Amino acid sequence: MSRIISGRFVLGPIMTNVYVLYREGEKEALVFDPADRGGLIYDALQKEGLEVKGIFLTHSHFDHIGGVKELQEKCGAPVYANIGEKRLLEDASMNGSAMNGRPVTVKVDKWLRDGESVTVAGITMKMIATPGHTEGSCCFYIEGHDEDGSLGGTSEQPILIAGDTLFRESCGRTDFPTGSMRQIVRSIKEKLFALPDDTIVYPGHDEFTDIAHEKKYNYFVQ
Repeated sequence: MSRIISGRFVLGPIMTNVYVLYREGEKEALVFDPADRGGLIYDALQKEGLEVKGIFLTHSHFDHIGGVKELQEKCGAPVYANIGEKRLLEDASMNGSAMNGRPVTVKVDKWLRDGESVTVAGITMKMIATPGHTEGSCCFYIEGHDEDGSLGGTSEQPILIAGDTLFRESCGRTDFPTGSMRQIVRSIKEKLFALPDDTIVYPGHDEFTDIAHEKKYNYFVQ
């Protein structure tokens, strides 16, 4: 099994990380949280010979969904999200986009449930529900694999697309609709800190980290 290649755009009014994952040597790609300028994302990937086969959302906030519609119109890929985020994705007042003068709602093609696995573009991932930042916030976890391609090995580090649940030495704010500090701490400690220590964390903002580092230095969840 070829290794996973990751790329990043930083887009939108709050400098949101938009991640692209694909298998080395393959042309099918996944986009996570297209924050803004969906056409720019599409054009840039087209120039690299990549075709978007899935759009995945970690949560509904305006700074993570602003580019969904344009990107989907251009590539035709389905949108995936946690069923727990349904009412926020469909309500511009709750997801903050109306307040920012650009009302946005998202039509999701495939609702996922906690612990459900899905394979798109040759990449298998598990959706982990992590309520706290919003009631339906989630992370996407991709296991490492052995040299022969079997899951669970260490030749390729596991990856966590964390959205705004877990940041480097911090966590997402909880003062927006449906947010809860108690829940986000529980989600991180019980679900994310149960992942392998070498899991690379790709947060919704700022720089990468890993689970081992956060267990040791993230005082928000001690």
